Amino acid sequence: MPDEPRRSLAERAFEQSPVPWMLCDATGRLLRINAKMSELGGMSDSGLTDEDLRGRLPSELPLPHIDRSVLEESERLIREVAATGEPITLETYAPRPGESRTGAWAVSYTPVRDADGRLDAVAVSAVEFSEQFAARRRQALLDAAGARIGTSLDVSRTAQDLADVVVPGFADFVSVDLLDGVFRGEEPAAGPPAGDVRLRRAAQAGVGPHLAGLDTGVVGVGLRGSYPPGSPPARCLATGRAGVHTMTDADVVAWLAGDPARSAWAAEHGLASLMTVPVTARETTLGVVVFSRLNDPANHRTRRTGRTVRHDPAAPTSEPFHEDDVPLAEEIVGRAAVWLDNARRYTRERATALTLQHSLLQQRAPRQAAVDVASRYLPASAQAGVGGDWFDVIPLSGTRVALVVGDVTGHGLHASATMGRLRTAVRTLADVDLPPDELLSHLDDLVISLNTENAEAEAEAEAHPDEVDASGGDEASSTDGGSAEIGATCLYAVYDPIARRCVLARAGHPEPALRTPDGRVEYLDVPAGPPLGLGGLAFESAEFELPPGSLLALFTDGLVESRFRDPDQGLAALSDQLAAAGPDPDLAAVCDDVLGALTTLRPRDDVALLLARTRALGADQVADWSVPFDPTFVAEARGLAARQLAHWGLPELTFVTELVVSELVTNAIRYGRPPVRLRLIRDTALICEVSDASGTAPHLRRARSFEEGGRGLMLVAQCSTRWGTRHSPQGKTIWAEQALPTGSPAPGTASAAPA
Repeated sequence: MPDEPRRSLAERAFEQSPVPWMLCDATGRLLRINAKMSELGGMSDSGLTDEDLRGRLPSELPLPHIDRSVLEESERLIREVAATGEPITLETYAPRPGESRTGAWAVSYTPVRDADGRLDAVAVSAVEFSEQFAARRRQALLDAAGARIGTSLDVSRTAQDLADVVVPGFADFVSVDLLDGVFRGEEPAAGPPAGDVRLRRAAQAGVGPHLAGLDTGVVGVGLRGSYPPGSPPARCLATGRAGVHTMTDADVVAWLAGDPARSAWAAEHGLASLMTVPVTARETTLGVVVFSRLNDPANHRTRRTGRTVRHDPAAPTSEPFHEDDVPLAEEIVGRAAVWLDNARRYTRERATALTLQHSLLQQRAPRQAAVDVASRYLPASAQAGVGGDWFDVIPLSGTRVALVVGDVTGHGLHASATMGRLRTAVRTLADVDLPPDELLSHLDDLVISLNTENAEAEAEAEAHPDEVDASGGDEASSTDGGSAEIGATCLYAVYDPIARRCVLARAGHPEPALRTPDGRVEYLDVPAGPPLGLGGLAFESAEFELPPGSLLALFTDGLVESRFRDPDQGLAALSDQLAAAGPDPDLAAVCDDVLGALTTLRPRDDVALLLARTRALGADQVADWSVPFDPTFVAEARGLAARQLAHWGLPELTFVTELVVSELVTNAIRYGRPPVRLRLIRDTALICEVSDASGTAPHLRRARSFEEGGRGLMLVAQCSTRWGTRHSPQGKTIWAEQALPTGSPAPGTASAAPA
């Protein structure tokens, strides 16, 4: 074929090619352009010929459909290809011919060489890859949603993750509005909500400096409000279906006309299109997400990867939403809705666990004379869940007091309920005046029994999986499982303000800190028993003499352990805080200072802290006598008690006290073993104690009408407000309390009677 026909054939192929082409020289000036490139640029109807266009730079061509920034970028890339001889690909966005929608285009800049290898021109061709780009963008958004949404069990955080994922890749501005009850964990009614729905702005995000802050928009994050009936978001909530809207839609026009603030915001930012998508999970509507696209060409960027340049001249989100965008938005919001519902359910469980925890904890320290107390309980962060830490102050007989701190492993309702069971058990065991080591042994047996019951229940459930759980629990009722094995630690201390001694035992719990009146801080060397529930090992007690004014700190490991420091550093920091408290500190202020110094805003574990400052009963509040082991001395014992009450200014209690002393001393001499001692204690009540060396405890029984004996303890019980028995290594003590008469002198105002 001759050269001339061959050139004519090549020219016809260039002109008729379905691929947009143009040729430029090394400076970027146009040499040739085909009809498809003219059509793509929107100048096919301009009437200009090749001769009219030849010699112009791309930025000088009448291409109304192509953004000026793309043309300027093309000039730069043409010169770069001419200088380096290496091809470059530009990925950009321009309207598709005959349509208003933006298409994705790959523009190739390729050097054209002569037979000697010298550069003759740069060929510029464009290939549309809109479908591939849409699929790539869709997959990128779904991947980002899967990676970022659902990393937290906080409702607001999850909503903000949703907003951040879709901006700027899918929308220019997005707001997430949820039902107000969702933030409190309440269960919304099934199906779309009806009537005037109260919403709270959970999150919002925008692209560009004017929309970057979370306080932008008409409604700020955290504020409550509602959408007027007939508005697109309200219709979306009522129908449970997504909708695409332009600014010319009648319902949008009416909505903005009735809301001047929102209308001004839309005009200021060039609001072009809206899409509303309901937040629905498990057939329950939680809220609505409003996606917005703006007429804002200011957001463009250029990114380069190797020989590929990606240029967003006006961001692909600047075009209005189409129905094709709805499935992608629904899928992203649907994924987020499941996590939002999980966060709501977790919020409900956490609120329930906190309510249970606070109801089971001691709300107010009881009246007692042994110690001044202050306490604090700090729940773990929402991410970690409520644990099973507890503390207790339990008045005991003889003005003694028990101080308890414990920690149940795990989090959630199960841990809180277990804490309540163990706390009740401790109070029950304390009521029978068990020594600390024996009390922990009984508590250990209880935990082992509970674990056995749980294991049997779990085995039964596995053997009969089709049977309905009678408790009616759901799958989100506990973070650690209702049948999880129970583990716990506990520290139990008993302080006697008369002897000024403290007996302690611990089961896997941190040692308590002691600050003496001279300011010295130490950790008491209490034998370390195993955690509760292991069994097989005995617990040991340790006894310490505490001067009046000593400060005892009992705490759980959440106070001194954290991810920011090791336990030794936490113990040292606690020592520093106690040492800096001063000689006579306010205990509540010390608690606050300790928590402020040792805890973070988002602790991973619960914190329980109990501070107790010891007191001592004065000699004028206690009278103690040795009673001969002879029934004839019962009358003398009554006389000693009567004279002591006279010195204390309590003559009203003489008759009852003489009766109690007579019965208790008689029983000790008749059924016990020497030595026998009688003690009266005057504090918030009058306490009468009779001790002997026998370990046999008396039992209250109802005497028959013809029996002579069996009425003594019945009389003591009826004449006293409380009575009981406690054992010691030396024997037993029977005690009885009487309330002081109104207006009686305060303890310490009367001198002690001579023995």
